[in-house]
Amino acid sequence: MATHHIIKRILLHPPSTSVRFKTTSVQYVASRARDPTFEKLMDNYKNLLKVVAIQDLILANPKNPTVSLQFLSNLSQKLHLNRGAASFLRKYPHIFHVFYDPSKSLPFCKLTDAAVEISRLEAAAIRGSMPIVVDRLVRLLSMSTVAKSLPLRAIFKVWRELGLPDDFEDSVILQNPHLFKLCDGNEPNTHVLKLVSVVPSGNLRAAVENWRIMECCKEDCGSSVDPLELRFSFKHGFPPGMRLGKNFKAKVKEWQRLPYVGPYEEMGEKKKSKSGIMGLEKRAVAIVHEFLSLTVEKTVEVEKISHFRKWFEIDLNIRDLFLDHPGMFYLSTKGKRHTVFLREAYERGCLIDPNPVYDAKRKLLDLVVLGRHRLFSSGSTLQDMDGNEEGKLQEEGGNG
Repeated sequence: MATHHIIKRILLHPPSTSVRFKTTSVQYVASRARDPTFEKLMDNYKNLLKVVAIQDLILANPKNPTVSLQFLSNLSQKLHLNRGAASFLRKYPHIFHVFYDPSKSLPFCKLTDAAVEISRLEAAAIRGSMPIVVDRLVRLLSMSTVAKSLPLRAIFKVWRELGLPDDFEDSVILQNPHLFKLCDGNEPNTHVLKLVSVVPSGNLRAAVENWRIMECCKEDCGSSVDPLELRFSFKHGFPPGMRLGKNFKAKVKEWQRLPYVGPYEEMGEKKKSKSGIMGLEKRAVAIVHEFLSLTVEKTVEVEKISHFRKWFEIDLNIRDLFLDHPGMFYLSTKGKRHTVFLREAYERGCLIDPNPVYDAKRKLLDLVVLGRHRLFSSGSTLQDMDGNEEGKLQEEGGNG
């Protein structure tokens, strides 16, 4: 039987922890067990992403970090500002300060002092974590089975998630010629980032391996956990209220014991047997698990990680992979996008092991959650607009 037919059968009846019948993708997504904590977090994140998009436009001109509302209104649809730019900006007075420029007869927007400070904190945190940033990029390239290289455009998709500086081509790639090399791609005007010195797989320990070591080092490990059980295991934690029947638990246990090739190990020859296909699926899980572990916030849009499929030799549907393993990943559909979280990294909607870049990002999220509350008690020197300016903003908002 051809490999793609076997893979198709595996997708329809996966050998993983879930039991899935022939359903459409939409039905499969809709049938997943919801987790209220992650859903609430995504409610705020979807607005944060819009805020960050506007913030980037404002900061794109460092000499005059402002942007006109007319310009933002023209981008309302692209930025998903459903009620127009002016209406959206008014929701976040702790982040955006809107003012009227008489010389140009136009309303403009700039960041508040509080938002500017958060932006500076994030930039400083990124600069301070450059060794970690370099290590992340080395690890990402080391997972590639295609000559330890990745298309630059794919990395651009996740530069923020990886905590890379916005000038990472210069500050990271060109500053480390002993590690990275930019080559011309197969298509015009495309580039491929290649790892110059390949790191032996034994020198790269995956995040899940660190967890296994910690589990084995626990005082009660010898009496409660068989080290052989942990050898190929991943940490699991299921959504509250999800029914875990006997058969389901048995499948989880069977999957945990399944051998596989780690994310930094060489693939070797692909076996077309059932066990070989199952091993490829578990390797794919290991790769996306490690990918999420490398991100600043242990989360990424599914569409973005899909750009790496070919380079990681993942022959399975990435989104379905996340859905097939609800004990490890949580998939949210909020904000007209599919976003996946590494479940084990979070507790009560916050990272268990935060980092300085995450802490800075979280401060901006706090201002998003704050909305219009405590408008006059914060130190962001916000001012309400007079009637004329408000009227002009409503007119601009109507154009969005």
